[in-house]
Amino acid sequence: MRGASYDCVHTVQGTELDAATEAVLAKAAEHSLRNIWHGYTSMREEIARPIGAQRQLARAAVLFKDLPDLPDGAGDDPDRIEAVIRRAGEDIGRAYGQNDFGMDRLDRAERAAARLGELSKRQYNKRFRLLRRMEAKLARLIHEQRRREVTMTGKGALAHALPYELFAADPDSAAFIAYVTARGYLRGVFTNGKQRQVYDEVAEALFGRLRARPERTCWYAVAHVHPRAEVLAAVSDEDLTRLLVRWNGFLRQVAGLLEDAWNRHPLERGTMIVRPGDDSSTWNQAAQAWNTARAHWFALLDELGEAAVLDEVCPGKVPRLMAADVAYWHRMSGGGLHPDTYVWADLPLPWEVLRGEAECPRSLVEAVCARHRVDPVAGAWTAPRPTAEAVAFRRTPELVHGVPVADPLMAGALRSAGIFSGKGKRAAAQEWL
Repeated sequence: MRGASYDCVHTVQGTELDAATEAVLAKAAEHSLRNIWHGYTSMREEIARPIGAQRQLARAAVLFKDLPDLPDGAGDDPDRIEAVIRRAGEDIGRAYGQNDFGMDRLDRAERAAARLGELSKRQYNKRFRLLRRMEAKLARLIHEQRRREVTMTGKGALAHALPYELFAADPDSAAFIAYVTARGYLRGVFTNGKQRQVYDEVAEALFGRLRARPERTCWYAVAHVHPRAEVLAAVSDEDLTRLLVRWNGFLRQVAGLLEDAWNRHPLERGTMIVRPGDDSSTWNQAAQAWNTARAHWFALLDELGEAAVLDEVCPGKVPRLMAADVAYWHRMSGGGLHPDTYVWADLPLPWEVLRGEAECPRSLVEAVCARHRVDPVAGAWTAPRPTAEAVAFRRTPELVHGVPVADPLMAGALRSAGIFSGKGKRAAAQEWL
């Protein structure tokens, strides 16, 4: 967050700024990694990338001599990995997908008929097992890459998919996109209150520059991350439709991820409190992505004059799972479940709605909201999100499992010790602390 916010502020500081805007933007630059004495953060600065199939491809190159040379990065490319598996399979008479070690292997006569007589049974089995493992690795890689994309989209909308030429077409637009994306990537803080909002006074100052020079602003690029009505009104219907189609497809993709997590271990829907066996990480990443995509989808429908679609299909929001200790903290401080949880529990599951297996018109959502005393418009259940009000800027702290820590070196030591992780502390770290 700090590095990205400094870069985007530095971009616009070379142009003419009024005193108020310059003062606000200086707040973000002041605490960037470039401007603090240690220039170091203990927190990961990008979402972890899946481990590719480089090792498996290297082994395949040893066992299958006729494989073509592969470029760097091929181990992260599912299409190239699949092509290698198919090509290598031809050398041992194996078709893609034949993974049953008992039924799909060739016996001696079949190997002789396939002109594999010079290949011993042991060498044949070694190659068969490798290709079977490579297919399993490919499936895991595709799943993890999709999950990473879902996580990035939930936090930063379509910023990661924005072509550089479009992003860099206007420096002020690029600065705004970079800043709100960095804010979206902020990690959650362990609290019984609200998380920090993305749209703060620095974002408002950057957006003010776009508003002051609308003819220079690349509104289509901004719409990838900030679907405010004022932004969408400046985008052509063709580009709005292009975004709508993209978000519609992404909603279906995320719905599948939510359904998979649900089918592996159905959640306690009435409370959304984590229980043993729940895959809370996958669910929460997918839930955030669903809500982000849904917000963009609703805003685009409204701008295109197609909000009547919601009269027939109005899928609900998806809440994140809450840790039991946080839920207990809420109760002890006089709070309780968020009202949206009750609405979610009474509506059809979103993947069933998208497949047409369950009806969820706007009228049903309004009735459920009324039952639980939730405003369906202000709560964004049946309408686009209300325009966010800018909040005060606050610097990004070092976090150890959601707990703010002032010093990054101490944060690293606490993380190594297992502090705040809910697990037993390591003996060596305990002694050091």
